[in-house]
Amino acid sequence: MDQQTLKKYNYWQWRTLIVLMIGYILYYFLRKNFSAALPALESELGITKTQLGIFLTLNGIIYGLSRFVNGFLADRFSRRLLLAGGLVLSSVVNFAIGFSPKLDGVFNLLDVEGKATMGLVYLIGSLWVINGYIHGMGYPPCASLMAHWFRPSELATKQSIWNASHSIGAGVVILLCGTLLTRYGMTAWNLCFIVPAVIALIGAIVVYVTLRDTPSSVGLPEIEELDNKAEAHTAEPEKQLTGKAYSHFLSKLVFRNPIIWILAVSNFCIYVIRFTILEWGTLFLTQYKGFEIGLSSTIVSMSELLGGVLGAIVAGWFTDKFMKSKAQRTCLICCIGATLCFLGFWQTPATAHWFFSALFICLSAFFVYGPQALLGVAASQQATKRAAATANGVLGIFGYAATAVSGAGFGYLADHYGWNSVFLVAVIFGVIGTLVIATLWKAPADGYAKAEKVMKEIENL
Repeated sequence: MDQQTLKKYNYWQWRTLIVLMIGYILYYFLRKNFSAALPALESELGITKTQLGIFLTLNGIIYGLSRFVNGFLADRFSRRLLLAGGLVLSSVVNFAIGFSPKLDGVFNLLDVEGKATMGLVYLIGSLWVINGYIHGMGYPPCASLMAHWFRPSELATKQSIWNASHSIGAGVVILLCGTLLTRYGMTAWNLCFIVPAVIALIGAIVVYVTLRDTPSSVGLPEIEELDNKAEAHTAEPEKQLTGKAYSHFLSKLVFRNPIIWILAVSNFCIYVIRFTILEWGTLFLTQYKGFEIGLSSTIVSMSELLGGVLGAIVAGWFTDKFMKSKAQRTCLICCIGATLCFLGFWQTPATAHWFFSALFICLSAFFVYGPQALLGVAASQQATKRAAATANGVLGIFGYAATAVSGAGFGYLADHYGWNSVFLVAVIFGVIGTLVIATLWKAPADGYAKAEKVMKEIENL
């Protein structure tokens, strides 16, 4: 391949990576703003932790199902349209939540004290569930585009860089909402939805204009031709699979692939710890540790911006550099670290300096975002680029099914048994996740060799 083509390829790879990061950062602006607003929703509207937990659970479950459904779509249709369209629709939903109290003159949404009636609780909850489905349009096109634009040997590093968008988006929006609430007071909770929605609408235009679905759409060869020295098993045929052939491929590489299901179960467990910090962090730091709202939101934000970003990038680099692209091995190390660090946070006395709680939260996030990034990479590698989004959809169902525990489950535990019960259950799931992912230590780095055999089977169908 000539130097001019390689130079053009390098430009489009980095352009795609940067735009995907921007797009997913904005998805998090429209999702984790709810978590940042939890203390205000509880204090100003009187919505209980159990009710808030139910919102989080339903949102997460619907999101996981949506990721699965949209995984099929992302593997078959325009990825940039799916990604940009989701941002627009989610912005509309966030606007609706932000302005929902204005409908009190039409519907009975607020009582005489200005607290939420069940009508407003149901309205916000329903909108947040809808938002959960819309957000399932975000991850699948990103996973599919990454698999199309980057070679398997570099996917862990590049996708971990992209995965930093989770932490950047969550960290910035939590910091933004914390600043808004500190400056304008808890009564300004609606700004936590309106301001991110405005920013995301502008970003949706940028995403649609600048992204391209495949290298061939800009006149470049497909990824397996990028390096003439690439192993033979990376040169997967590009013939479009349809009907029975495509179903057979999905069955072998995804639905009947035990590695995918082990990754999915491990994903469920690590997401319990992740959501405990991300969804409830601002609230339990104010209530369990006794910190001010500004300090609490800053700590959670820094756990994402420092711990999360560094954790994802270091884990990807470590995997390609020292683990021969076997992402599951790095995930095992990270699961152990995340569980121990979260245990350390739990056991840090409330009377200790806030720095120690912040340190353990940041270290927990550092280790959580290793498997959070790499379990998806491992799924993409095992399913190959043809079914990367579908495989990640399976992981998405399990990951966001974890909100049944971290959402409604933890909301109920916190209301009735206190935060100690929440932290205990989170640590138990960390141990389970560690044991599960350990079974894949000797598994191959990817499924491209298996895919070649399946393609030969398809030719004989």
